[in-house]
Amino acid sequence: MASESVGNGRVGRILRTAGWYALLLFLALIALFPVWTTILAALTPAGQLLTEKAQITFPEDPEWSAFGKGYVEAEFGRRLWISVAMTAGICAAQIVTSILAAYAFVFMRFPFRRTLFLLTMATLMLPIEVTLIPTVRLIDEWGWDNSLQGLIVPSMATAFGIFLIRQGFAGVPRDLLDASKLDGYGHWSFLWRVAVPLNRPVIASFGLISFLGAWNQYLWPRAITTEGRWETIQVGLRSVSRSNIDEINVAFAAALLAALPLVILLIVFNRQIVRGLTAGAVKG
Repeated sequence: MASESVGNGRVGRILRTAGWYALLLFLALIALFPVWTTILAALTPAGQLLTEKAQITFPEDPEWSAFGKGYVEAEFGRRLWISVAMTAGICAAQIVTSILAAYAFVFMRFPFRRTLFLLTMATLMLPIEVTLIPTVRLIDEWGWDNSLQGLIVPSMATAFGIFLIRQGFAGVPRDLLDASKLDGYGHWSFLWRVAVPLNRPVIASFGLISFLGAWNQYLWPRAITTEGRWETIQVGLRSVSRSNIDEINVAFAAALLAALPLVILLIVFNRQIVRGLTAGAVKG
C-alpha cells in the first residue's frame, strides 16, 4: 500500500509538471504568434499579401530582398545614431536619477518623505498624453525641438525605476549603514561602495527595461521632431509604411529590423533581467 501511494504521488507530480509546461507552451505560442505573422508578411510578396488571405505557413517564394529595401527606405544608417544616442542618454540618466532618489527614500530622513514617495508613484498612473502638450510647448520655448537634449531631458527620471531600485535598497540591512558611519563613510560613500554593489542585479535589470522603453519611443520623438535628420528609427518606420503601398511587405521587414537589437538584448541578458526583478521584488 505504501509503495502504491508513493507511485500515485509521483504520477501526480509528473502530471502537474506536464500541465504547467503545456500551459507555458500555450502562452508562449500566443505571445510569439504576432511575431511569426509579421515575419511571414515581410517575406510574402506584396502583391500576394494584398490579394490573398492571410497565411500562417512559410511562403513558397520568400522575398528576402524586402529586408534590404526596408533598411534603405527607413534610412537606418542615418537614423540609427539618433536612436542610439537618445536611448543611451535616457538609460544612463534614468539609472542615475533612480538610484539617487531611491537611496534618499530608503536611507535618509526628511519631512514628508512618505508623501513625496506616494506622489512620485502616483505619476505612474498618468499617461504620456496628459503631459504631452505642455511639455512640447515648454521644449519649444526653450528652443530644444529638433535636438538631442529635447529627446532626452523629459525622460531623464522615471517613477518605475525609483520604485524598483528602492525595493532593492530596502533589503540592505540598516546595520550596514550604522557600521559604515563608524568607518567614516558618509551617505555618498555608502551609496556607491555598499548599496549599489549589493543591488547590481536590480540596477542592471532596470537598465535593460529602461533601454527597451527608450528604444521603442515613438510619440515623444514624433512630437518634437520636424526635421528628418532628427528622426529616430521608430519614427522613420512611418515613412516606410506610407511611401509605397505596393511594397507593404517592406514596412513589415523594416519593423523587424528595428526590433532586432531588442531581441538580441533580451536573449543575451534574459537571466539578468529575471534575477534582478526577483531581487527587487516587493518586500514587507
